[in-house]
Amino acid sequence: MSGDTPALPDPSDDCDLCEAARITEWFHEDHICWIAECEICAVPMVVWRGHGVEPPAEQLAHMHERLAWVVSEHFEYTHYVDDNMRNIPDHYHAHARPRGGFFGHGIKRKSP
Repeated sequence: MSGDTPALPDPSDDCDLCEAARITEWFHEDHICWIAECEICAVPMVVWRGHGVEPPAEQLAHMHERLAWVVSEHFEYTHYVDDNMRNIPDHYHAHARPRGGFFGHGIKRKSP
Protein backbone atom coordinates (compact mmCIF):
# COMPACT_ATOMS: atom_id res chain seq x y z
CA MET A 1 0.00 0.00 0.00
CA SER A 2 1.30 3.44 -0.77
CA GLY A 3 1.88 6.12 1.84
CA ASP A 4 -0.95 8.22 0.40
CA THR A 5 -3.67 5.59 0.86
CA PRO A 6 -7.06 7.31 1.26
CA ALA A 7 -8.48 7.43 4.77
CA LEU A 8 -11.25 4.99 5.55
CA PRO A 9 -14.77 6.30 6.02
CA ASP A 10 -15.84 6.46 9.66
CA PRO A 11 -17.59 3.37 11.06
CA SER A 12 -21.33 3.41 11.61
CA ASP A 13 -22.64 2.72 15.11
CA ASP A 14 -25.54 0.63 13.81
CA CYS A 15 -23.69 -1.55 11.28
CA ASP A 16 -23.02 -5.22 12.04
CA LEU A 17 -19.96 -5.27 9.77
CA CYS A 18 -18.46 -2.17 11.38
CA GLU A 19 -18.87 -3.92 14.73
CA ALA A 20 -16.62 -6.74 13.42
CA ALA A 21 -17.77 -9.21 16.06
CA ARG A 22 -15.74 -12.41 16.07
CA ILE A 23 -18.66 -14.77 15.64
CA THR A 24 -16.93 -17.20 13.26
CA GLU A 25 -13.34 -18.11 12.42
CA TRP A 26 -11.18 -15.21 11.26
CA PHE A 27 -8.50 -15.84 8.62
CA HIS A 28 -6.95 -12.40 8.09
CA GLU A 29 -7.05 -8.81 9.27
CA ASP A 30 -5.13 -5.65 8.49
CA HIS A 31 -5.75 -1.91 8.34
CA ILE A 32 -7.90 -2.21 5.17
CA CYS A 33 -10.01 -5.31 5.78
CA TRP A 34 -10.77 -8.43 7.72
CA ILE A 35 -11.71 -11.88 6.42
CA ALA A 36 -13.84 -14.37 8.30
CA GLU A 37 -16.15 -17.25 7.53
CA CYS A 38 -19.59 -15.91 6.66
CA GLU A 39 -22.05 -17.01 9.34
CA ILE A 40 -24.77 -17.67 6.76
CA CYS A 41 -22.85 -18.88 3.68
CA ALA A 42 -19.90 -20.75 5.26
CA VAL A 43 -17.42 -19.25 2.79
CA PRO A 44 -14.66 -16.69 3.41
CA MET A 45 -15.96 -13.14 3.35
CA VAL A 46 -13.82 -10.00 3.10
CA VAL A 47 -15.09 -6.88 4.84
CA TRP A 48 -13.81 -3.37 4.24
CA ARG A 49 -12.91 -1.58 7.45
CA GLY A 50 -14.49 1.62 6.12
CA HIS A 51 -18.25 2.03 6.18
CA GLY A 52 -19.55 2.55 2.65
CA VAL A 53 -19.99 0.72 -0.63
CA GLU A 54 -17.25 2.13 -2.86
CA PRO A 55 -13.73 1.42 -1.62
CA PRO A 56 -10.93 3.08 -3.60
CA ALA A 57 -9.61 0.87 -6.41
CA GLU A 58 -6.30 0.18 -4.62
CA GLN A 59 -8.11 -0.97 -1.47
CA LEU A 60 -10.58 -3.06 -3.48
CA ALA A 61 -7.72 -4.84 -5.26
CA HIS A 62 -6.00 -5.44 -1.90
CA MET A 63 -9.17 -6.99 -0.46
CA HIS A 64 -9.71 -9.29 -3.42
CA GLU A 65 -6.05 -10.37 -3.35
CA ARG A 66 -6.25 -11.15 0.38
CA LEU A 67 -9.51 -13.07 -0.18
CA ALA A 68 -7.87 -15.19 -2.90
CA TRP A 69 -4.92 -15.83 -0.59
CA VAL A 70 -7.23 -17.04 2.21
CA VAL A 71 -8.97 -19.46 -0.15
CA SER A 72 -5.67 -20.83 -1.46
CA GLU A 73 -4.20 -21.22 2.04
CA HIS A 74 -7.17 -22.71 3.87
CA PHE A 75 -9.52 -24.36 1.39
CA GLU A 76 -9.55 -26.77 -1.54
CA TYR A 77 -11.75 -25.07 -4.12
CA THR A 78 -11.58 -22.49 -6.86
CA HIS A 79 -13.66 -19.42 -6.22
CA TYR A 80 -15.29 -16.41 -7.74
CA VAL A 81 -15.76 -13.10 -5.97
CA ASP A 82 -19.40 -12.31 -5.26
CA ASP A 83 -19.77 -8.72 -4.09
CA ASN A 84 -23.53 -8.52 -4.41
CA MET A 85 -24.24 -7.16 -0.93
CA ARG A 86 -27.61 -8.81 -0.36
CA ASN A 87 -28.20 -8.65 3.40
CA ILE A 88 -26.04 -5.63 4.30
CA PRO A 89 -26.18 -3.36 1.23
CA ASP A 90 -24.53 -0.30 2.80
CA HIS A 91 -21.14 -1.76 3.77
CA TYR A 92 -18.73 -3.24 1.19
CA HIS A 93 -18.08 -6.95 1.61
CA ALA A 94 -17.54 -9.82 -0.79
CA HIS A 95 -17.73 -13.60 -0.60
CA ALA A 96 -15.36 -16.18 -2.10
CA ARG A 97 -17.98 -18.54 -3.50
CA PRO A 98 -17.14 -21.97 -4.92
CA ARG A 99 -17.24 -22.08 -8.72
CA GLY A 100 -20.57 -23.52 -9.75
CA GLY A 101 -22.03 -23.00 -6.27
CA PHE A 102 -23.09 -20.51 -3.68
CA PHE A 103 -22.74 -21.93 -0.16
CA GLY A 104 -19.64 -23.46 1.39
CA HIS A 105 -21.15 -26.00 3.74
CA GLY A 106 -19.04 -29.16 3.47
CA ILE A 107 -16.21 -27.59 1.46
CA LYS A 108 -12.96 -29.37 2.16
CA ARG A 109 -10.34 -27.48 4.14
CA LYS A 110 -6.61 -27.95 3.83
CA SER A 111 -4.85 -29.72 6.69
CA PRO A 112 -2.92 -27.39 9.02
